[in-house]
Amino acid sequence: MRETNVQTDGLTVGVGILDVEDLRRRVRQVYRDVAIHPEQGFHFETGRALAERLGYPPEELDAIPAGAIESFAGVGYPLNLAGIRAGESVLDLGSGSGMDSMLAGRQVGPAGRVLGVDLTREQFAKAARLAADAGLPQVEFRFGSIEHLEIDDQCIDVVVSNGAINLAVDKLAVFAEAARVLRPGGRLALADIVSERRLPERVVCDASLWASCIGGAAKRDDYMATIVDAGFTIETLRENQQYRFLSGRAIDAAERWGVTSISLLAVRNPHATSVRS
Repeated sequence: MRETNVQTDGLTVGVGILDVEDLRRRVRQVYRDVAIHPEQGFHFETGRALAERLGYPPEELDAIPAGAIESFAGVGYPLNLAGIRAGESVLDLGSGSGMDSMLAGRQVGPAGRVLGVDLTREQFAKAARLAADAGLPQVEFRFGSIEHLEIDDQCIDVVVSNGAINLAVDKLAVFAEAARVLRPGGRLALADIVSERRLPERVVCDASLWASCIGGAAKRDDYMATIVDAGFTIETLRENQQYRFLSGRAIDAAERWGVTSISLLAVRNPHATSVRS
């Protein structure tokens, strides 16, 4: 293990012994299992029942592959804030099994484009296969980090993300990259996990809790400030009260530190300047 500054809100919130590579390995292992064995139990819910409870219309879910829905592990319904239009370009950060990307692909239509990026090879491979099988050539998936995007500046209309940014060590880098690739006036629509109180170092440095969407939860006010600092104006903020954790350990940590799910819509400021970190 190595000593590192722990970034959970775009600011240095503490210095502890955090093995970043072990953290990423555990995150990939959890979401590898979500892709391959979605029926097994996790600290969090997965699948269609979760998606419908969070607000996804059943008729929309019926129109995409069931395999993408069975491995869905989101924490909200950010697409209902995104206002995606036909012909737009959409970037999905932490696209997982591709459910949100495929739904967005139906919204942008043949003239649009959706690009999903994920750091778990099994999720990436599953999403790419399902999109091809579904006949959605406008939906593409790439393996990669959402903290360092291999995408040109100002080429995206909408960035979406669902439950993935809390898993990133450097959240400011994620939001800075989102601002960089968005056109001026572009939208950021996301659902994520945040906390009412700043998490103690023992929780932040627990790779198991981080992989369960708790250890990486930023304090809500800091999370919002980081988005603003990256060049956005927050327009809408919602609580996702229908989201819940499952395991006793996750529930206890969530209740103790006020860990909750939120959705928000932010707009990239026309004159914002973002630099690749």
